[in-house]
Amino acid sequence: MARRKGLTFYQKKNKLNSRLLKDIMEMIVGGVVAVFLAFVIVFSIGMCTSVIGDSMEPTLYNGQRILMNRIMYRLSTPKRGDVIVFLPNGNQNSHYYVKRVVGLPGETIQIKEGRVYIDGILLEESEELDKMIDAGIAQNELELAVDEFFVLGDNRNSSEDSRSGNIGAVNKDTIIGKAWFHMGTEDEGMGLIE
Repeated sequence: MARRKGLTFYQKKNKLNSRLLKDIMEMIVGGVVAVFLAFVIVFSIGMCTSVIGDSMEPTLYNGQRILMNRIMYRLSTPKRGDVIVFLPNGNQNSHYYVKRVVGLPGETIQIKEGRVYIDGILLEESEELDKMIDAGIAQNELELAVDEFFVLGDNRNSSEDSRSGNIGAVNKDTIIGKAWFHMGTEDEGMGLIE
């Protein structure tokens, strides 16, 4: 038998061993489960809607998409300054309204000289907010019930909100969730709503 001299190279056939196949399958199944869980969490806790109108400018703009947390207010109550999404008077045929909470349950609200007074004390707000030309139903003192909130748009003179007789105080049962994240516009990126 003759021996070959020099270097020899043997090509090893690549075989798909069972361990590699098992690892690949685990990665695929894990990815599918992660996507499914993300889908369930986003759609059970969160919800996407659009802002209609200019009542929340400059915070939010007409047509801007927002995500809201639908679980938060089942565990707690809205706080002053929160931006909430609600159905006015629980009207299922209405579009979602997006407004900022100004008055809390049990407080007395009044708008005098274009500014908000809570229990007779001027509410400290951003100087960027316009003085309100029309106080609406808040021209006289309004006492909020234990489950009612007084809401205003950030664009105070172009907002249908709790000052309007057809909206009034917002009952906690009609609040869909807290607006917590906005999709970007051409000028700005995505971000939390403050």
